[in-house]
Amino acid sequence: MYTSETFVRVRYGETDQMGYVYYGNYAMYYEVGRVESLRQLGLTYKELEDMGVMMPVLENKSKFHQAALYDDHLKIVTTIREKPGVRIAFYYSIFNGAGKLIHEGETHLAFVDKKTGRPCRPPQVFMDVLKPYF
Repeated sequence: MYTSETFVRVRYGETDQMGYVYYGNYAMYYEVGRVESLRQLGLTYKELEDMGVMMPVLENKSKFHQAALYDDHLKIVTTIREKPGVRIAFYYSIFNGAGKLIHEGETHLAFVDKKTGRPCRPPQVFMDVLKPYF
C-alpha cells in the first residue's frame, strides 16, 4: 500500500456564499492529491503523458463528514491500496487543520494509450516505482 500527504489551503473562490467549500471542488482536491502522490514517487502526469499514456477518471465517489471552510489548511492523504493493472484506484482522506477527518473519497482511473484510445497496461517505470509498496 502506498500513501502520501499533500496540503492545500482553501481559497475564497472554492467556497460558496456561506464560506463552505463547494461540493464540486473536492474532485479538484482529489486531483491535487493524485498528482502530488505520483510526484512524491518520482513521476509526473506529464511524464506519463509523454510516454503515451493518459489516465482518464472512470469513477468518482465522495463522502462528506463535515464542511471544509474558507482558509482551512487541509491535509489530503492519498492511498493506492491495490497494485494497478489496466485500472488504478486512489483513495482520499481529507483532514482539517485540527486533524479531524472531514471528507473521504475515491477515484478509479484507466490507463489509456494516447495514440489508440484503448486501455493499456501501466508503463513499466510506473510499476517499478510502486513495486516496493506491493
